[in-house]
Amino acid sequence: MQLRRIWDGATLLVQLNAGQGWIDVREILTRLSPRFPEDKVANWSSNLVALLGAPPGLRGDLAGAARELLPNTSRETGAVIIPFEPRSYRDFMLYEKHAVDAARGFVRCFMPKFAPIVRTYEALTGRDFPKLKPRPLWYHQPVYYMGNHLAFVTDGADVAIPSYTRALDYELELGFVISLSLFNASPEEGESAIGGFVVLNDFSARDVQLEEMSSGFGPQKAKHFASAISNVVVTADEVLPSWRSLKGYVKINGHLVAEPASESPRWSLGEVLAHASRSERLYPGEFFGTGTFPSGSGIETGQFLSEGDAIEIGIYGVGSLTNRIIAEKDLENEGHRSVEAN
Repeated sequence: MQLRRIWDGATLLVQLNAGQGWIDVREILTRLSPRFPEDKVANWSSNLVALLGAPPGLRGDLAGAARELLPNTSRETGAVIIPFEPRSYRDFMLYEKHAVDAARGFVRCFMPKFAPIVRTYEALTGRDFPKLKPRPLWYHQPVYYMGNHLAFVTDGADVAIPSYTRALDYELELGFVISLSLFNASPEEGESAIGGFVVLNDFSARDVQLEEMSSGFGPQKAKHFASAISNVVVTADEVLPSWRSLKGYVKINGHLVAEPASESPRWSLGEVLAHASRSERLYPGEFFGTGTFPSGSGIETGQFLSEGDAIEIGIYGVGSLTNRIIAEKDLENEGHRSVEAN
């Protein structure tokens, strides 16, 4: 099932894709009345995460009722907006190949004196240079960083290049939001709490990231300026069975530059949520990333983003999003114009 949110005038609405068009969830729930109290109907009709956490049988009822309502109630009016505002943001790193290839890219781009040593070692041994591999902890437990949950945008939004970087990068990831609370969860409980999936672009300032990671405190300004998610949520039942075999793509200015895939994660999604919930309560609306799919970033392929670029990323069966890269001064000017207009 695919869900999205729109602004219709001053009203926030959740819509369901019934195959032949989008239908307001309120319209469908009204048809199912009087099964549900009005406060539940109001919440599920405007809060996408709350709808994902509704009783399991409700999804099937919604889909069936939606098919009966078509085509008379299908509509495309209203402004499509970000599907939910993340309550928090944790980004894991599940792919060893991405970690190694990205580390090799850091050496190539920012430590050129060491690049010949790495190339020679790998050519002679046929193995990855040891220092490129993740730290030992990565092999023993899921690792993640806490990002800025207030800096999310969605499909079509402009993303400004921070003034402090000369190496703006994209990262194609699978994102997921939980719709149930967790505390000391088992992997099975963790997986069952996943409500839906989106495509995630975890933008990164790579030159800044190198220094911040060396500080021992992890990424800060390198990551916190912007992240983007697709504007349609696909429910967990449609993605979880195949999440380890997803195919994706990256296009810059319409040109295909990579075809990442989700094979060979170190941990399951249930295991990462079990780890995150260890002695720590997680709440509906908290958002997570799998980490970048192998070949899903410019540091791996050698292609960073520049002002004027259009970056499109997608995962087949989940969705896509496109963002235009602009200068920071242009974003500031847009903000000034908005204030003046109000």
